[in-house]
Amino acid sequence: MLIDLRGVGKTYRLGGIEVRALQGVDLAIERGEHVSIMGPSGSGKSTMMNLIGCLDTPSAGQYFLEGIDVGTLSDDRLAEVRGKKIGFVFQTFNLLPRLDALGNVMLPLAYQGVPSRDRKARALDALSKVELSQRATHRPSELSGGERQRVAIARALVVQPSLLLADEPTGNLDSKVGKEILDLFDSLNREGVTIVVVTHDESVARRAKRLVRMRDGTKIADERLVAAVPA
Repeated sequence: MLIDLRGVGKTYRLGGIEVRALQGVDLAIERGEHVSIMGPSGSGKSTMMNLIGCLDTPSAGQYFLEGIDVGTLSDDRLAEVRGKKIGFVFQTFNLLPRLDALGNVMLPLAYQGVPSRDRKARALDALSKVELSQRATHRPSELSGGERQRVAIARALVVQPSLLLADEPTGNLDSKVGKEILDLFDSLNREGVTIVVVTHDESVARRAKRLVRMRDGTKIADERLVAAVPA
């Protein structure tokens, strides 16, 4: 089991008010799955993403990532788990403008202390997987939106994570380019990459093989899709 949430809850305090963002959620995701988590604003999907991504810890229940009880980890250990086990893809790309595509993809490996020669080889391999080798020396300002998202995906893959976690990955892209990114996710999943996409968009959500629906902090549906539905 890669992801195992058991009765997970999350409560935030805003002034004197308690906000229950998640309430007793159970969710198990096996290695190699392609899952979407969908819901409207306020449904708890973003809180779920933060917990799955080890950006936050539960207020109640337990979350196990590859058998590790995330709620017991120190901040330093959480950061280590994020860096080694989870690759993040965000709506806004989060690329450094002063670095070219290759430099952006190499950056997580530098944080891990990987030798320079190995960093470059692994980064070039990751760019090849997203079909962007020919743009390795271009900076973000010289790339299209779709190309920037591919660089962001390569950066997420370069650490060889257990999980690729994507937050509204097509939100800043037009429909044609968005479809290309979803096609890329399909291809990566066929190669064995575990992918979890968090979205409010039904058409994006149904490109996965499994669809989890959230509302008011609870899981209201968990649907196995026969096959990915093209956008």
